[in-house]
Amino acid sequence: MKTLPAYTPPKVSAVSGTPNPAWLASLDRLLVLAPAAELQAALKPLPASAAAIREFTRLQPSAGAVFHSALTTPQGLGLIVGVLPPSADVFQALTVAGRVVREAARSRPQHVGLWAPDRTQSAQGTDSLLSAVLAEIESKPQRKRVSTPVWRPAHIAIAGPVHRAHTVAMESGAHLARWLTQLPPNVLTPTSYRRALTTLAHAQGWGITIYDERALKKCGAGAFLAVSQGSAARDAALVHLTYRPTKARRTAARAPIALVGKGLCFDTGGLNIKSAKSMLSMHGDMGGSAVALGTLLALTEAKHPEPIDAWLALAENRVGPNAYTQQDVVTAANGTSIQVIHTDAEGRMVLADTLAIASQSKPACIIDFATLTGACVVALGDRLSGIFTNRPALRDTLEAAGQASGERVWTLPMPEDFDEDLQSPVADVMQCLIDGKADHIYATRFLSHFVHPDIPWIHVDLSAAERSGGLAHIGTPVTGFGVRFATTLLTDPHFNQRIHQRSDRR
Repeated sequence: MKTLPAYTPPKVSAVSGTPNPAWLASLDRLLVLAPAAELQAALKPLPASAAAIREFTRLQPSAGAVFHSALTTPQGLGLIVGVLPPSADVFQALTVAGRVVREAARSRPQHVGLWAPDRTQSAQGTDSLLSAVLAEIESKPQRKRVSTPVWRPAHIAIAGPVHRAHTVAMESGAHLARWLTQLPPNVLTPTSYRRALTTLAHAQGWGITIYDERALKKCGAGAFLAVSQGSAARDAALVHLTYRPTKARRTAARAPIALVGKGLCFDTGGLNIKSAKSMLSMHGDMGGSAVALGTLLALTEAKHPEPIDAWLALAENRVGPNAYTQQDVVTAANGTSIQVIHTDAEGRMVLADTLAIASQSKPACIIDFATLTGACVVALGDRLSGIFTNRPALRDTLEAAGQASGERVWTLPMPEDFDEDLQSPVADVMQCLIDGKADHIYATRFLSHFVHPDIPWIHVDLSAAERSGGLAHIGTPVTGFGVRFATTLLTDPHFNQRIHQRSDRR
């Protein structure tokens, strides 16, 4: 089983205007996405439109439904229609698009057309259909004697407006995130992860610096090393990746935005060991690092004009004779001492040092991603993720990026008075509370001790990283949530202007 996916996107072409007979004749299936009120008008330009409209009228499908019709072209083109709710947002469009594409995948068509008639000339519908197709056909890790075949159309043809390059880049990054998160823990280890990152860095033209345990010790990263000391492999590392646009593409000589990712390749809970049920999916506890990496790849492939850094904290939280324990006191890279309360709160420990070291590079902004707390899942469920920020004025911008990407986020509070409960009698701060109440907030307050207050900081607790039955256009439990959100946010000129204005004044 390979650490990195072997995947080449299919050919994607686009034409303006409505479908014409020659374009339709080249297709096996036409996938349509439109609100019920616009479907009859949308179907009129198509062959056999009268029959399709009669079928639609007879079925009277509700919002979210998918229905079929046969078009009388020489190739016997099949039509699959998804019905959008009135004024559908991006999440709703992606959800219906996913249903349409999964239905189309049953017959494995080779030449697929996408059409989402929209009087406003918005690309939302076609982008959603394209995202759903790319997600459906992506490769998935497996080691079977007889591999499960993956649908791979030869050509995807789009009629109407579409942000083709951006959507393909974004789904490429999300695919990488989902692939890595699904790898078994004996395949994706800190060692193999580091090798994969080196391969990717060389292929993408990124700079790469690997801080192994010896280098982390020199940095004073006592919190990170406390977690990794229980592993017999001694292969934990902090990997720093750098993307720099070419002079022709960059907008200005600006400080980079830093993406930070929690990369626990397996989490036993340490000496406070998890139950079998709770440990079963802990090979996915590196999902935050996969999201940061996938975002970096998406921005690279989209030729993003701003510099980006990624800091990936790779380790395992193992049970062993040298594992860290409750009541240990360790010191992080910024000099803050920490009283350990629970060894299964390891994510915030590796993030503490990673945030502190990333802060030393003086980025314009830090965004960290982590499958950090069950409390956030309890608070919000697994259909959206929680975010926190030390810049409350960014709330509307952050939540708007969630709406625009179809990966919905909600800004949660992080009041300073919560720090009173983290006061330690023997150290600067306690790692967590023992009872777990409001742990998503206490975890954020703990992490805030390791980010310089001059740096805008956004913490993403990935409560939607995994969901039974999938989410939006993703039909698998591992969603890759965060790549679309972060890519949308970082390509928002308004966000970049606000962040870099603050950075320039610092």
